[in-house]
Amino acid sequence: MSSTSPPTSCTNRFRRVTSCAESPYCAGFDSTAWTDSTRSARSSASASRASSRSVRADTSSGDVELLVRLRIRRPTKPLPYPDCWDSTDAYIEQLLEFVTTSSTFQTLCGGVHILDFFTNEPGLFKTVIPQDWQQYLLQCQSMKFLDVLLRDDLDKALDPRPPESLVKYIRDIRRFSLLRDFSPKKEKLPKLTRMVSVGMKPKKMHEVSNFASYVDTLAKDIATEYQKDITHFVDFGSGQNYLGRALASSPYNKQIVAVEGREHNIVGAKELDVRAGISEKPKIIRNKKLWMQKLDSVAAEDQPDEKSMRRATNPTELASEYVPNLNPRNFGEAIYTPEEGKGFIRYIEGRLESGDLTDVISQLEKDPIAEEKGRGDPSLMAISIHSCGNLSHHGVRSLVLNPRVQAIAIVGCCYNLMTEKLGPPTYKLPFMRPSLQALNGRVVRESERRDPQGFPMSERLCSYNDVGIRLNITARMMACQAPQNWSEAESDAFFARHFYRAVLQKMFLDRGVITKVHHGEPADTDNSSHNPFNTSTNPVIIGSLRKSCYKTFGSYVRGAISKLTTNSEYHEYCGIIREKMLDVTDEEIARYEESYGPRKRELSAVWSLMAFSAIVTESLIVTDRWLFLRQHSELVQDCWAETVFDHRESPRNLVVVGVKRPIS
Repeated sequence: MSSTSPPTSCTNRFRRVTSCAESPYCAGFDSTAWTDSTRSARSSASASRASSRSVRADTSSGDVELLVRLRIRRPTKPLPYPDCWDSTDAYIEQLLEFVTTSSTFQTLCGGVHILDFFTNEPGLFKTVIPQDWQQYLLQCQSMKFLDVLLRDDLDKALDPRPPESLVKYIRDIRRFSLLRDFSPKKEKLPKLTRMVSVGMKPKKMHEVSNFASYVDTLAKDIATEYQKDITHFVDFGSGQNYLGRALASSPYNKQIVAVEGREHNIVGAKELDVRAGISEKPKIIRNKKLWMQKLDSVAAEDQPDEKSMRRATNPTELASEYVPNLNPRNFGEAIYTPEEGKGFIRYIEGRLESGDLTDVISQLEKDPIAEEKGRGDPSLMAISIHSCGNLSHHGVRSLVLNPRVQAIAIVGCCYNLMTEKLGPPTYKLPFMRPSLQALNGRVVRESERRDPQGFPMSERLCSYNDVGIRLNITARMMACQAPQNWSEAESDAFFARHFYRAVLQKMFLDRGVITKVHHGEPADTDNSSHNPFNTSTNPVIIGSLRKSCYKTFGSYVRGAISKLTTNSEYHEYCGIIREKMLDVTDEEIARYEESYGPRKRELSAVWSLMAFSAIVTESLIVTDRWLFLRQHSELVQDCWAETVFDHRESPRNLVVVGVKRPIS
């Protein structure tokens, strides 16, 4: 395992910001030079403070005082890296070196897959885990091992003591992981009303409450500093529009543009808007007698009740020009009426394929209501809570693609849904497992698309060491984990699920359902040359099963076979499953469980290491997005990332923020 040497100093550095040019989160800023200047300024700190006070006192306009006050609201570092790093550039340089040179990290983050845990002998554990770690991992209980990885002080005596090479690896992962501690900007947040919070679970309420307050404060800062009000907030992938509804309600009263690709989400969101009082139901005035007669006409003719028979014998007489409204009560679009000083929501249905908001902006510019109110010159902020996959990239790119977008605040998630910009890995990257096509999955391999909207975004990562930095779907999937939040019961449950799936994959291989896939050079006839780095197996998508299927391995196998042979989504693969698996006996299933059961701890240890290591993968993704903004220094004034949620409530808690330069 290769890794980088730690920085020489791990002390906190207090950074005083006195101008925009000195801001460590300004695009194009040289953080190394700034750190040197900070060190040299320490000897005259008292004089500087006195001078600063004098400047503020002598400035009639208060511009300096305002600038300092606004800067304090932003984080002291553009990325929340640990305090052991001297500068942002030092952190990034060492991070990129670590992820491209540490063989252990590359193995655990994209080099192996849990499906292949038992498909090669002597198995994944003994093949990829350093030999001096193996005994310790097998004797350490699951939750104790998580404490060692995430929480224990490694300088204190640990019983049993991990091998020194493992301790060094744990230290590396910790120091390259962005910090996730969260302190609310305000002691008390505005409370969501009962009607606004309808449909929200506690996690969603925590996210919406904190992020709505954060966006509101950010918009006020921009308005004060640049004298440019944010007129509209564009929510990328608004879903049920929980965030937009909160921002459109008191006390925020914002103008919201909710962009959503699924029609049923917009329909559901509009129903919630009515309940929250943001819109009104269309009022339908109908003739009650005629309405009841209409209902009677659609009732079963052989089962009329007494009242319907009476109505049928005495039909209602109507004027010839009367046209009845026989639509159901919930028929018709919700009515949104703009009011001065109140929030307003516009829904735009469509799937965003890039950060280009030309269509959205043109609709706002042509809005007659906006022109009447003097709002025909929209100034936008792109926002999103947990926009999936590339949608986060679109949100970040919108700042540099659209002149009217003045700021962004994007919280990403679902990294497994991101596409890959650089295409499949070459075999100069021996630890990168190709993103294989599932036998019953989508036809197009994401890694072969070379999607310009995919990962990585920044030129720095695209061109690093002339080959760029890639993350296959396995690495990106693991970055969605939250090992800090695992409880003992939850850990036992999903370790069992992963164990069942790994053993079932071995059964699939033995029975000919799947075959081995060889990567790189043509496969040798000698099986001794096969290993997890050049051999894997075809994925088979099973997905979730009923809870009862996870009680035993036997019930899991039967549940998986039933789903693969009866579910309409898997009809193309039903035949081979029926041919190869329907005759499996309970005795054979029991033999597999007996054979591999003692090795369950091997799997849980490797899975824990993979999830722990993937914290750096997420840090790399967030850093890439920040680097993309920083490389556009001609457009972007400030950019940074910070936490906006409590990690225990919402693990994907890092927001990427960008603020555009004011137009001269």
